[in-house]
Amino acid sequence: MQLEEKIRYKPISVRDSLISLHSTTTLMIDLAYSSILFNDRDLAEEVIELEAKVDDLKILLLMNMALAIRNPDDAEGMVGIMQLATVADRISEAAGDIARTVLQDLGIDPSVSEAFTKTQERLIRTRVLPGSILAKKRLDKLRLETNIGVNIIAVRREKELITNPEPKTMLMEGDTLIARGSDVGIAELDRLSKGELKTIPRPKLDITERHP
Repeated sequence: MQLEEKIRYKPISVRDSLISLHSTTTLMIDLAYSSILFNDRDLAEEVIELEAKVDDLKILLLMNMALAIRNPDDAEGMVGIMQLATVADRISEAAGDIARTVLQDLGIDPSVSEAFTKTQERLIRTRVLPGSILAKKRLDKLRLETNIGVNIIAVRREKELITNPEPKTMLMEGDTLIARGSDVGIAELDRLSKGELKTIPRPKLDITERHP
């Protein structure tokens, strides 16, 4: 299929294009690392699909930039935007390469797993068991990112994989959650999912008493 048959021009602001590129590549990184840590082929395939989306977003950005250029000053002003688009493209390709190691059953080097233990944010896969307070609750009502500092990046529901779930997404018993957060946050999410923790912890305010 020819390129012009795949991607048709549509007006979209440069700002919106860059926001879409940033959010998509960020999601790709999370999913790519999750796929290799958990040896999850579905997540890896999702990364490959997002890689194609990034290609489409970049081409649409180029189309709209071409229409916006009227003189040399306009062209000069677009250089920085082109550099950002190139960086996003490289990130997308790198995430795709990580995902392909899973799809090709190449395995993971032990040093990669060791490197993850040294990062501030961790990835976790946990299942919502019967009795969990997360079940039948919407993400925007749970406010997990605000309360425990954990961001749900994907939800596996039977054969369906929901990536970058919307705030109104409702969690159900049996859902497998893939999330990122701090050591404390992911531990609390795991206990919430298993029903071991019956209430969602609230943010702890760092209030220091002042003495005259």
